[in-house]
Amino acid sequence: MRAMILAAGRGERMRPLTDTCPKPLLTVGGTPLIIWHIRRLARSGIRDIIINHAWLGDQIEAALGDGQSHGVRLTYSPEPTALETAGGIAQALEFFRGEPFLVINGDIWCDWDPAQAPTIADGLHTRQDLAWLLLVDNPGHHPNGDFRLRPDARLGLVDGPALTFSGIGIYRPELFSAVIPGTPAKLAPILRSVIANDRACATHHVGRWVDVGTPERLRGLDEWLAQQGASGAAP
Repeated sequence: MRAMILAAGRGERMRPLTDTCPKPLLTVGGTPLIIWHIRRLARSGIRDIIINHAWLGDQIEAALGDGQSHGVRLTYSPEPTALETAGGIAQALEFFRGEPFLVINGDIWCDWDPAQAPTIADGLHTRQDLAWLLLVDNPGHHPNGDFRLRPDARLGLVDGPALTFSGIGIYRPELFSAVIPGTPAKLAPILRSVIANDRACATHHVGRWVDVGTPERLRGLDEWLAQQGASGAAP
């Protein structure tokens, strides 16, 4: 199985830190955010990874190289102008060779184990679903959530209590068939469409997840990781 880490965002809310450093290279617990993801993927056996980038992307490539030092094989998908989430994925589709793939937002921190991804991908084929999402409890800055998780693990549009989309998903390439490569496109409308057609499922993750979107959240996560020390939080 192959994976994609999304790293093309400008990180406006993280300024001034992101004026000179791409957000995925900001450090928490002594390690850049994106390397936490790469090391977890490597541990899970997912070693072919593509990273899209736009803002200060040359710094990402310089810092990570070919990935060999982290036990992975890295490919890059540069975007002269950020293509939004779905547009960035569509541009990189050939990398996945027609198979379901894992996507992780580069500006989150989560202790979910990617080793579960191949089994989840097999389930998409079995049920003919197009998407699986990892959902988390609603953080204070997003209290209303995004999608409703039904008791049968199917996804519903919000008409009751909702959970927040973590930025981690597994998708079949067909999900992006209508997106023209090189054209900006948002992921949310595509997800809402397949959810409305009952072709998406999800899992509720009750572990640690942080949307590292502001300097305050970055500091909070860094302090939490320092408190954890080497126990369980190591990338």
